[in-house]
Formats: sequence, structure tokens, C-alpha cells
Amino acid sequence: MQSASDRHEYPAHWEADVVLRDGGTARIRPITVDDAERLVSFYEQVSDESKYYRFFAPYPRLSAKDVHRFTHHDFVDRVGLAATIGGEFIATVRYDRIGADGMAASAPADEAEVAFLVQDAHQGRGVASTLLEHIAAVARERGIRRFAAEVLPANTKMIKVFTDAGYTQKRSFEDGVVRLEFDLEPTERSLAVQRAREQRAEAHSVGRLLAPGSVAVVGTGRTPGGVGRSVLGNLREAGFTGPLYAVNRAFPEDLKELDGVPAHRSVRDIADPVDLAIVAVPAEQVPEVVTECGEHGVQGLVVLSAGYAESGPDGRERQRALVRHARAYGMRIIGPNAFGVINTSPEVRLNASLAPEMPRPGRIGLFAQSGAIGIALLSRLHRRGGGVTGDTGVSTFVSSGNRADVSGNDVLQYWYDDPDTDVALMYLESIGNPRKFTRLARRTAAAKPLVVVQGSGSAPQGHAVRATRLPHATVSALLRQAGVIRVDTITELVDAGLLLARQPLPTGPRVAILGNSESLGLLTYDACLSEGLRPLPPLDLTTEASAEDFHAALTRALADDTCDAVVVTAIPAIGETSPSDAQLAQALRSAAAAAPAKPVLVVHVELGGLAAALSAATSTAPRAETVVRAREAAPGGATQQQPAAVAPPAEGAHLIPAYPAAERAVRALAEAVKYAQWRREAADPGKVPGYEDIDEKGAARLIDGLLARGQGLTLGAEETCELLGHYGIRTRRAVPAPTPEDAVRAAADLGYPVALKATAPHLRHRADLGGVRLDLADEEQLRRAYAELTGLFGRPEELRPVVQAMAPRGVDTVVRAVIDPAAGAVLSFGLAGAASQLLDDTAHRLVPVTDRDATSLIRSIRTAPLLFGWRGSTPVDTPALEELLLRVSRLVDDHPEVVGLTLEPVVVAPHGLSVLGASVRLAPPPARDDLGPRTLPVY
Repeated sequence: MQSASDRHEYPAHWEADVVLRDGGTARIRPITVDDAERLVSFYEQVSDESKYYRFFAPYPRLSAKDVHRFTHHDFVDRVGLAATIGGEFIATVRYDRIGADGMAASAPADEAEVAFLVQDAHQGRGVASTLLEHIAAVARERGIRRFAAEVLPANTKMIKVFTDAGYTQKRSFEDGVVRLEFDLEPTERSLAVQRAREQRAEAHSVGRLLAPGSVAVVGTGRTPGGVGRSVLGNLREAGFTGPLYAVNRAFPEDLKELDGVPAHRSVRDIADPVDLAIVAVPAEQVPEVVTECGEHGVQGLVVLSAGYAESGPDGRERQRALVRHARAYGMRIIGPNAFGVINTSPEVRLNASLAPEMPRPGRIGLFAQSGAIGIALLSRLHRRGGGVTGDTGVSTFVSSGNRADVSGNDVLQYWYDDPDTDVALMYLESIGNPRKFTRLARRTAAAKPLVVVQGSGSAPQGHAVRATRLPHATVSALLRQAGVIRVDTITELVDAGLLLARQPLPTGPRVAILGNSESLGLLTYDACLSEGLRPLPPLDLTTEASAEDFHAALTRALADDTCDAVVVTAIPAIGETSPSDAQLAQALRSAAAAAPAKPVLVVHVELGGLAAALSAATSTAPRAETVVRAREAAPGGATQQQPAAVAPPAEGAHLIPAYPAAERAVRALAEAVKYAQWRREAADPGKVPGYEDIDEKGAARLIDGLLARGQGLTLGAEETCELLGHYGIRTRRAVPAPTPEDAVRAAADLGYPVALKATAPHLRHRADLGGVRLDLADEEQLRRAYAELTGLFGRPEELRPVVQAMAPRGVDTVVRAVIDPAAGAVLSFGLAGAASQLLDDTAHRLVPVTDRDATSLIRSIRTAPLLFGWRGSTPVDTPALEELLLRVSRLVDDHPEVVGLTLEPVVVAPHGLSVLGASVRLAPPPARDDLGPRTLPVY
């Protein structure tokens, strides 16, 4: 279908799948000479009014000349793009390069006229704004910097598309036509508009999967058992509020119902609309099902079928074909190899999963790539109410399986403004797009807690995404910078999530501890110290404490301004005054309710009744009324026995989390303390300062000239110093000394005292190996040091010795910046030396770094006390170090061609600092996905 153009090969990289405003998908691609019939058919479906707005006159049909013009492009000066669904055009956009006289032109002319046409049936779906993003990116690639468009004043929708895009523009009115001109360089506002549209579109696309009006289960078995029949049963038992349909091509023609659900041999046979299809057929039958669903107008698919990327190369190809096939019809996919989805909202009650019991409605959203982990999470919530008390049911649950289409990023977009979700829990085996994930995580975490267990797996099989080269620990650090609560196990995931779901955030790290066991109180105290909290001395109420004693002690602790959170410890007590579990729970709840601003946690030993009493009806089993509805929904009234539901707590009851171990409670509290601190700091993220001595243009000219030599190169010492100098970063000159005489002349030029260093790769920055001699005060000491080095390590040409003027004594540090193809630019800081390398004591921040980021960066390493006067030493000049970090950040942010930069060592003295070594690597910058138009991952 796609042919070579008049002047350039078909630009396949312009093809993209996109999510529209209503959550449906479309494909954008260049228009070619093979599209003549599609163009004519498309035009015939456009209303006369829309045609008039496009051509400024009645234009009922396209002439042969029009069709030729609109389908023949050189992909440079004339470009046309089409948005398609099911292979048919729903909208088109084109640009024609023009000169200053408004006539057709070629480069170097950098302006083009742009025009759109959208089928009336698809207007209002955000098609034009999406096409504008893509045609603007194409134009920038072809050297066009400005668009012009002429629009009739009555065409308010198209005027709004242009004015809302966020580009710098100007408007004029002449001869009854509005002329709009706008620059195509992305602006802060245009990126904000683009990302807001992305969020709404992707959230809606997930919402269509989680809140469908009707569901068809394709592959429902005729006999009990099997995946399809199980899911259908789970949907019924949950009390799904919309119509259900059972579909299986093997059904007898006379079968009209199955378990009280209408039965059909094909989705095509269903008379009414179907919003969601659950696909549970063998992989080889899935393409036929996708076609049937697409032609019937199904909005989305949950594919439970296995046999895709997890099964090898053939399965990966099958998976890519599945995604392309579904997107061609505007459908999104969860799966394949998925466990399913759940939505506990009373308006939906969707259990389209293999989980046999519907979780209790609650405020926690769950996402798991792994079906096994999804089962474990739901099981823990069901078995223990999370093992932690509180109103801790589930709002929505997504198990994405192979994550071929819908990913954790999409679900985050949905949860961001989902009023039913207060806390998001995610198990991620990998992060396919770290740059986007950290951006979305930062925005989400500013509104609600996001707790993540991050596996160390590679990118999902079958995905064509850039793989990050960053170590797992670095990615984890960047997630924490974005406000993500990073935990290591699913137990910690549930513990932290359920605390955050119902308890307020602590305002600081001070913890009061009280209880009826001195030993358990001391264990809790030690756990607090281990987690970096500041515990107060434990208060021992003794084993004879009554419920009233607990109530009084908790009331006093909550009223104490010297604590920010309270941990209550409890063990079984023996005695006439010993409270029952229910009495103790009521005492603690009433005291906590009187001071709701501070979090309260309970650590209990062998008091399962206390946990149950504290949580009351927080099990994830169905409520009593849900069970009744499920029974009523079954054919003839269900006779299946259901477990009794616990009565809910009284209205306004304060729900307190209870943990079976002090370490678990304290670890969850510590994560809440760190997250609360991040929230406070995120409210004022700081600024990227400007320095008047930075010469951005001079650095750009130098970089362009250097890159003209080749695709990638490591700069020499002089070039490195020159480039860094444009950003106010001064390095101490190191003079090569291939002979003792050269060393003496260099020292005389630099001035004594000097340092003599071996710069061979195996000795560079390895003072511990003896390749450095410091404080050489005169020629005699210098010659002696030179002889020692050559005697120990070999000939001068092997050592590559250099002479450098001595810097003021201080703390040796290392500053690095790297451009990762997936995560973007990352700035790293640590102390120099083997100990820091051995302990991996390095902190990281995403570029651009703000002044607050720089301040926190140098304080994030475990060895930071060495910078601040540890054990009586003189504190060093950390403000100068922060300024250096900010200047490095500006350099790599302004010039993405700087793909690697290392300053080592940077000696930070009590007054000022000295950069003693520097290296810079240049290369053509990797593409910035976050600056381009909105697209779905490529397959």
C-alpha cells in the first residue's frame, strides 16, 4: 500500500498509534498515492458544512486533480497525514511549504500552510489536536519553523484547536478570514497542554476497560470449569450492573442462555452494544475474535489467552500482531496472558478476573504485571484485611499480564484523578519507559501515595522500547526522587499501603511508644532507630493495664507536641482487669478519634481478635448486602453458601492499622514519614537558577564544531576545559610530563607545591595504588617522586604522568552526568574513593536539577557527614558544591549532545573547591520521546 514518494522514501517512522480524547485509539500515517479511493470515500462522508469550512466555498466532491494533489507528496515540502480506524480515513491534515510571497517554495523557506479536515462523526474526539502535534513534529524534522492557517470566523472549533495548542502565535483578520501564525518550537505551555491531553485520553482509555456498560465473555465453556466459564461466574457473583453475554462459536444454535446469561455463537450476533470483551480462547482463535469485536464496535479487550511473548519468538510476533489488529479498530488491550480486572464501585461491580471472590470496596488501587503476584496481593487483603486494620478494600485492580498495550503508566493516568482511589499500589517487574513513569509518578505522588515494588526484570517481551542502561539501584533512587514509596516485598507493599489508606501523614519523625509489654516496647524503639526515626522512651503500662489505661495513655501521647506518631504495643494479659480484644480496640479507636491529626499504629502479639476488632468490617470479603445481591442475581436464587460478613464499624469510627511484628509497623511508618517530607518539599520544588556568566551560545558553537568531526568523541583536555569554561566551571590545568625535565619545567610554570599523578587508565583516580605524589615542595622532591613512580609502575609512556598545582585540602568528591536513552539526563554525586564505590554510596537526580535538588543531593549519601564537620573536622564549602552541581545540570540540560561528563576528583575545601580532573563525551543526542507528539509504544 505504501509507496515511495516523489523525492523521499516513505517515512515509516511517522506512523503512530494514538489515544484520542474519549479513550479510543487511531492510527496516524503518511498519505500515499495508494490512498486515492480511501480519500474519496472519506470526503463523501464529510458534511457540506465541514467541506465549506475547509475550502471556503461549496465543494461537494473532489476532482481527479484534487485527489492527485492530496495523495502525491514529496514528504519534505508537501506532506499529508491521515488518522485511520479500521484502515479507513477519519481525518486528514497537510502542509505545503511557502515562501515570503505565500507561494509554494522549498528549503530554506521555513514556513508552511496547514489545513485539516475531520469527519463529522469523529469531531469532538480530539483528532485534530492530535494531528496538529504530529504534523508539527514532521514539519520541525523537515526544517519548518512556523505554520500559517487561514480559517473562516465561523469555524470556531478549528480556531480553538490552534489557539489551545499552546504555541507562540499571532492572529490577524483580513478579507473575512482569520489568519493564524504560530511557531512550532515546543513551549512550556504547549508541553503542558500536550501532557494534560495525554492524561485525559489515557485515563479515559483505561476507564472504558474498568467501567464498561456491558461485557461479553468470549470463550465461555459449555460445561462448568475452564477460564471463560469461571470469569462469567465471577462476573455474575460480583453482581455486575450491566448486561452480560456468553459467547462461544461451539454453542448449539438453539442455546439461548447459559447460567441465566444470554448465549451467542459470535459477538456479531449480539443485538446491543458491547463495551468490553473478555477473551478466553486459544491464541490461534484470537485474531478472529478481535475482528468480530472490532466490527461490532467493542471498545476494549481483556485477553486472558496465553501463548504470546511469554512462549518465545513466534509468540512475540503473535503478540505484536494482536496489538496492531486491535488498535486498527480503536480498541485497547489488557494482556494477553492477563489475570483480569476488578472494579468494586457500586455503580459497576466488575470482577472480570480469575479471582473467585470480589474484594471489598475500598480506597486502594492495585496494579500487578504478574498474575501470581496479583493473586498474592488480593489473597493478603482478603485473608487479613491486609493484615492491617482500616477501611482497606480495593477500588480497582489490574493484572496486565504481558503488558502488550495498557501499562502501569496508563493505569497511573487513570488513578491520578480517580475519586475512588486514595492510595496506589504497584508491582512492576520492569519499567518500560522510566522517563514517562517518573513524570507521571511525581504528579500522582503529589496528590496521593504511590507505593511500588520494582522487580529487576528487563523490558516486557515484545515491546519496542528503549532499554535503560542505568543500574537497578539508580532507577530506584530516581523513583524515590519522584515521590514513589519504594519497597522491596509485597508484604511491605501491603503494610505501607494500608497504613497510608486510612491514617494521616505524620508531620515528623518523632514517635511515642506505649503498651503493656516492656520488651515489645524496646523492640519497637530499636526498630525506630534502625529506620531513622526519633523514638521517645517507651511507656510501659505493665501487663495489668486496663482498656481505660490504654485510652488515657494514648490520649496523653496524642496531645503531646513532642511526638508526631504513636505506636501502641499489646500482648495478651492475664488478670481480672485485663481488657477483652473488643474493649481494647474500642478504647484505642475512641482515643485516636479525638485527635485525628496524628497516625496511630498497633503492634500486637497473639491478639488476632484485637486486629479483627480494630478493623471491624475491613475484610475484603463481600459485604452482606453484596452477598444478597449476588444470590438474587443467580438463576432461581443462588443456593451457594456464603461466609457471614462482619458488621461494619459505627459511623465515624477511627480505624487503626495493627501489625503482627514491630519491624513491619515501624518500616511502614518510616515510609510514611519520608513520603510526608517529600510532599512538603514538593510543594516548593525550588528553581533552576540562572548564572550571568554562562555562555550557552558559545558552548553550542563549540559543540557543533567538535561534532562535525564525527558521530561521537571524547574531548581532549583543552577542549574539555574550554567547554566547561563556558558554564563557569574552572578546572586545574594538568601538564603532561613525559620526562623528568618536562615535569620540572611544568612545576616551575605552575608554581610549587605540586602534585605528580599517573593518568594511565589502570591508575587513574586510584590513589590507593600509589600512583599519586602530593605536596612536592621543590625540584628535588619532584625528581625523586618521578623516579619512584617509574620504578614502581613502568615507563613514563605507560604511566602518562602529569603535573598539577596543589589544591587546598578538603574532601574529595565525584560529580557525573549521563544521558540515558530511556530515563533521560541523570546527575550523580558521591565521595571519591574505594569505600564509596564499594558501598555504592552515590545519589542521583534527574536533570534539570533545582536549587533544592542540589541541596538534598549532597545530603543524600551516607557519607555526607564528612562534608559537614564529622568528628570535629572543618566543614567544607557546600554552597560552592551545590553551585557546581547546578552548573553541570545546566550544561547537560542545555546541550543534550553532552552524553557523558565526569568531574573527578572535585576537592571541596572549607572555602571554595577545585576541579582536578574532567572528561566529556559528545554524541548526537538521543531522541526525546517526551518532547514529541503523543504516541503509544511501537510494535
